[in-house]
Amino acid sequence: INEIMVVKSDHIYVERDGLLELSGRRFISDKVTESIIERIVAQVGRRIDKSQPLVDARLPDGSRVNAIIPPLAIKGPCLTIRKFPAHRFTMDDLIEMKSMTGSGAMFLRACVIDRKNVLVSGGTGTGKTTMLNVLSSFIPHKDRIITIEDTTELQLHQDHVVTLETKQANVEGTGAYTIRDLVKNALRMRPDRIIVGECRGAEAVDMLQAMNTGHDGSMTTVHANSAEEVIKRLEVLVLMAVELPVVSIHRQIASAIDVIVQITRLPGGRRACTQISEVAGIDPDTHQLIIHDIYNFRDGTELRPTGYLPTFVEPLIEKKLLQLEFLYGHADASGSSNGRPASPAAPRRKG
Repeated sequence: INEIMVVKSDHIYVERDGLLELSGRRFISDKVTESIIERIVAQVGRRIDKSQPLVDARLPDGSRVNAIIPPLAIKGPCLTIRKFPAHRFTMDDLIEMKSMTGSGAMFLRACVIDRKNVLVSGGTGTGKTTMLNVLSSFIPHKDRIITIEDTTELQLHQDHVVTLETKQANVEGTGAYTIRDLVKNALRMRPDRIIVGECRGAEAVDMLQAMNTGHDGSMTTVHANSAEEVIKRLEVLVLMAVELPVVSIHRQIASAIDVIVQITRLPGGRRACTQISEVAGIDPDTHQLIIHDIYNFRDGTELRPTGYLPTFVEPLIEKKLLQLEFLYGHADASGSSNGRPASPAAPRRKG
């Protein structure tokens, strides 16, 4: 069970293996539900009442809790608890669960080690944070990493990690520190890499600037349903912070982001990486961003190479981080071919 959702006192759902189902459990009344919510949030020094009817917090075990009560919740108190596994997923786990292929995994590993800026996109509950966790495991231990989140979920195993978490306003309405505040502060802390759990507001412009000013190898996530939609989403987020022409925003994105990793929840509940794309620059005629799929899910069952070679592939090969066969054939995580035929698409590079 990954998530517990109390819709009403007599309607409690759980997410089991990626699918929602009624639990068959219930609370006696809304009053009991609200009492339990109060006890849960009290564990983390928060309170919930009619003057503060919404709480988003992290429990001592790392689980994320969101509670909302009347007058905001019309039909009664609502509670959502997202549990995080005690076991930290590895890339091998994702390959075993068919969320990732060995070829895609080796390519992403090479990108992280070579300090490419990576953006992970997907819908709610698709596993963006899990992917961010897995990708962060490839960061060399010598790097100074600063992570910034609303609710701490990332579990980096490196030694030199500074973990920052936002703070909500107090009862007087002061003392709030947003992700944007923390990103700005992180730039003064001499980071090698900055990892932002999710860009959902004006902090996107600061994150893009950080990626553009010597903090290569940084990573973040956004809510979007495809690599192409990521661009539209970032346009909106940047405009929340500053009025800029769209072409200027595109230039910022093109110079900041190297790779987009798309995560999707498939029918049946399985979560899988369905696109790995390069932001290859700006078209001089249309002034639109050029996005090329390096891998995609075109057969509907597995992430496959498209045959397109990213513009930065030569340094990866020269540094022995990647073998060319990974981008036009199939290979497992150990680097050996799995015996399947190569992609029919001929390898090509951006001209």
